[in-house]
Amino acid sequence: MVHQPLVSIITIVYNGEKYIEGTIQSVLNQTYPNIEYIVIDGGSTDNTIDIIDKYHNQIAFFLSEKDNGISDAFNKGIRNANGEIIGIINADDWYESDAVATVVEQIDDYDISYGDLRLLKNGKTDFVLKGDHNYLKREMTINHPTVFVKKKCYDRLGLFDEQYKCAMDYDLVLRFLVNNCRFKYISKVIANMRMEGFSNAQWLLGCKETLAIKNKYIPTKKIENMLYFYKHIFAIALPRFLQKMRMGFVVKGYRAHISKIKKLYE
Repeated sequence: MVHQPLVSIITIVYNGEKYIEGTIQSVLNQTYPNIEYIVIDGGSTDNTIDIIDKYHNQIAFFLSEKDNGISDAFNKGIRNANGEIIGIINADDWYESDAVATVVEQIDDYDISYGDLRLLKNGKTDFVLKGDHNYLKREMTINHPTVFVKKKCYDRLGLFDEQYKCAMDYDLVLRFLVNNCRFKYISKVIANMRMEGFSNAQWLLGCKETLAIKNKYIPTKKIENMLYFYKHIFAIALPRFLQKMRMGFVVKGYRAHISKIKKLYE
């Protein structure tokens, strides 16, 4: 008999009535049969809870209460997860139908797997983010909605650090990396994200947190980390400026032909 480990999928949401149903359906319609679905709500005041309640018979654990931020919500889900493998998909995003089956098939003896993330703008594919954990010591270069982690990693190395407001996922995966967890890249779209789901308001805070995280885990490279911090800011600010100047074709050309992380979906 083929081993089919229990996979826990966690969705956190707050006032997500616009897209939560699509996220839920993407989990419940997975081709892989052995899934435990966990939904953590931050005390929504819109119709989110009513939508979730439509699927209560298929949700293994549901909690709705005020939390102390995204990391706290993630951690509530992980603490209630029983699966051997844990994935997190937020309420604006959705999985490919064979995402979990693909992960289970390929994760093997690795600790963490991740794949490609399709970005959509106005309902159409804009580009695909192709992650690479080999660059994690520079910045967050894997796509969190596609990441699956074996529970033993959380048990050994801890959960999300709640002091971070933007880069909590980077802190987690860099901690796993420097502690010799084994990463498996899957060359396939695992999840989808709408461009409007990107949070641009706190991008500078994210850069600052990334620098602090690198200095924590790679303290011998503080000068190099600081130099990359300024490069990181420039790399985010320049495309934003070019888009405002209606020169988005330059950004797309860079993603398609130069960047090691981003590639246009063709």
